[in-house]
Amino acid sequence: MAQDVLCEVNNCSYWKEGNRCAAEQIYVVSHTGNTAETQHQTDCKTFEPVDQLS
Repeated sequence: MAQDVLCEVNNCSYWKEGNRCAAEQIYVVSHTGNTAETQHQTDCKTFEPVDQLS
């Protein structure tokens, strides 16, 4: 299991200094079923814009 999850999306509510992700769980999905051949075929479903928490 990864100890450090990096994220450069600084408008995500889980983004922390040093490009760290503070989410307790990460949920990533593929656009093409159960597999992906490139990173562009995936999305992070954990993302929540900062605005949604206020």
